[in-house]
Amino acid sequence: MLKFLKKNCNIMSPISGKIMDLKDVPDKVFAEKMAGDGVAIFTYGDMVLAPADGIISIIFKSNHAVGMTLNNGVEILIHIGIDTVELEGSGFTRLIEEGKKVKGGDPIIKIDRKFIIEKGYSLITPVLITNTELIKDIDVNIGADVKAGEDILMTYRTK
Repeated sequence: MLKFLKKNCNIMSPISGKIMDLKDVPDKVFAEKMAGDGVAIFTYGDMVLAPADGIISIIFKSNHAVGMTLNNGVEILIHIGIDTVELEGSGFTRLIEEGKKVKGGDPIIKIDRKFIIEKGYSLITPVLITNTELIKDIDVNIGADVKAGEDILMTYRTK
């Protein structure tokens, strides 16, 4: 019913960096879209921001990943780095708690880039839509530089 009226929805970049195709992420779960569809960011920044308005549904105990439910029901996963769960929270500072409402641009996690990189971990950050059954299509600009909280990371339309 009136599907032509559905508008494009934007997800802002949660961290500054360069947009990468998921297929280039050095982790099979992300590269093969087993956890969801979206993009990755080769990060330059040290602050993870809410990419849209919604609720923080989960922050993993190790603070390396955040799940959000956006106001339209779309679920987002921000996974900071590759295999960074192994750091058991070191290098990550949680700035908000689960269940909190956020606006796009609100700080969620601060990362210690130097520490994480010195420990040998990549800070490539997948940003995924996990309930892809709600999504009709996703548009991204692979290779673009994005600034956290300012630039659009991806645009999607719901079914």
